[in-house]
Amino acid sequence: MALQHCFVASKSASLHRICLMAQQSDDRKHRVQAGTIQEGKSPAEQFAPLASTFQRRLLVGVGSSSLVAVGANFAGITSFLLGFSPETGRGLKLDVLYPIGGYRRCIEANHGFEFIYPDTWVGDQTLLYRAAGRAELARSLDPPPLGSKSGDKQHRDEKVNEPVVAFGPPGSTGELNVSVIVSPVPLGFRIEAFGGPEEVGEALMRTITGSGRRPDVKATLIEANSRRDSARNVNYYELEFRVESSSFQRHNIAVCCAQGGRLYTLNAQAPESAWPELKPDFNKIATSFSLT
Repeated sequence: MALQHCFVASKSASLHRICLMAQQSDDRKHRVQAGTIQEGKSPAEQFAPLASTFQRRLLVGVGSSSLVAVGANFAGITSFLLGFSPETGRGLKLDVLYPIGGYRRCIEANHGFEFIYPDTWVGDQTLLYRAAGRAELARSLDPPPLGSKSGDKQHRDEKVNEPVVAFGPPGSTGELNVSVIVSPVPLGFRIEAFGGPEEVGEALMRTITGSGRRPDVKATLIEANSRRDSARNVNYYELEFRVESSSFQRHNIAVCCAQGGRLYTLNAQAPESAWPELKPDFNKIATSFSLT
């Protein structure tokens, strides 16, 4: 009986080993078949998961690099990206730092105005030197001359009708430029008191020609318009005119407005021969001028 029991146990163990070996053989067969199927795939199919991962990493890398480029404007990438949404960039005043659509923004915080100008133009060096000189005098520790009053210098500076800012192409003679003059006026001064844009424009033409006392100079008003900034309660008069003499022919666009005891005048001028090419630039400069 014991011998029979041992025989049965031995037979069961052998059967178990055979089943195990068969299962292992089956597994190897399946693995070989799977490998054969994998080998039958095209390279594009086999590397699709790897390509997807690489693409995600590439996009993340490009995105990070773009952020760095926006901060540094490397190779003009910032200006290029901002060009996709110029109004948004200008609304955020990013064009003070980076050109947008070929234009930069000038913001004059001391006098409270701003406008855009072609990004290839540069600041008038003479004005920069004068501004540096005035700043140096203001910081001077030397006492003022005897008999002078503390407000004399400031009053004299305000009476000088020289541009606060001016921009033009590098190396130009000044015949092509844009400038802004800020003049003191009575606190309640309103440009509308002198009439509409046409009346003010014609009065300006008479001033340029000296009311006929300068027969060699001719000034012609071409167009006069107005636009209103309701938020700041300011009216802007935009005047386009031509000034001619025997020695020059210039085309101008001027923007005039007044607020807080100051009269603001932006003037953009160009040789008449260059006007057709520069007209779009000048119109953008004029419409961008506003008080801050």
